[in-house]
Amino acid sequence: MTTGVRTSEPATAGLTRPGRPARVRGRLPVWVLALAVLAVATLVLPLVALFPRVEWASFPAAITSPEALFALGLSLRTGAVAVVCCLLLGVPLALLLARAPARLAAVLRTLVTLPLVLPPLVGGMALLYLFGRNGWLGQGLDLVGISVPFTPAAVVLAQTFVAMPFLVLSLEGSLRTAGDRYEQVAATLGAGSWTVLRRITLPLVLPGLAAGTVLAFARAVGEFGATAMVAGNRPGVTQTVPMAIYTAFNGAGVDRDAALALAVLLVVVALVILIGLRDWRRRVAW
Repeated sequence: MTTGVRTSEPATAGLTRPGRPARVRGRLPVWVLALAVLAVATLVLPLVALFPRVEWASFPAAITSPEALFALGLSLRTGAVAVVCCLLLGVPLALLLARAPARLAAVLRTLVTLPLVLPPLVGGMALLYLFGRNGWLGQGLDLVGISVPFTPAAVVLAQTFVAMPFLVLSLEGSLRTAGDRYEQVAATLGAGSWTVLRRITLPLVLPGLAAGTVLAFARAVGEFGATAMVAGNRPGVTQTVPMAIYTAFNGAGVDRDAALALAVLLVVVALVILIGLRDWRRRVAW
């Protein structure tokens, strides 16, 4: 028995042009859009305001002054070493986080996130009390003639402390997304744990690992607070780019033109890194 009603046609029949799929897109309230635009302006306008203040005619000379070159070189060198430390320590920690039981993972994730929410000065103070001459580890190091505070090694230490969470959390997210089914298959076929890690796990999460590495490097180069506490601001020894910029605006070290030039250079480099990383991840995903 038929009812005369055709049920095979979709409910949206007649609402769209033939041959075109229906697209339903929610409309945001006007006040949400206004606040979103205000949020973008809050993030972008302070950075844009830097560029008109730069004396572009003297820009090359400003960033090639001896003090500016040393600060830039020190930031890049120590940032690179800090990233290597983050990889050596952070990759195993991310693997443990992704594969650990839920309760243990929650505790470890809280500890990893802690440097992100602590004021950097507090982190620097903690490092100073740990590696200082009277610190837990500093006393033992002092006995063998090793002093960490207020040296380039202290800069690396501070950068590693603040940058490692970016690598660990990025990689953990990629590991959880990838899952462990391919690892289980490889293990049942007789592959050892190191082979599985090298040939299965890490290639699967390479985009996340690259993203975490880049973010960790950018954070390390821009580190200020923890570096100021544990490494100080010694020109020609521990003065990084952020420290040079801060010192210049307090009437010492590099001049303000050089400080502005270095600040703009950091902004441009950060933009290039983020845009390049986004395009690279898009190509890898395709």
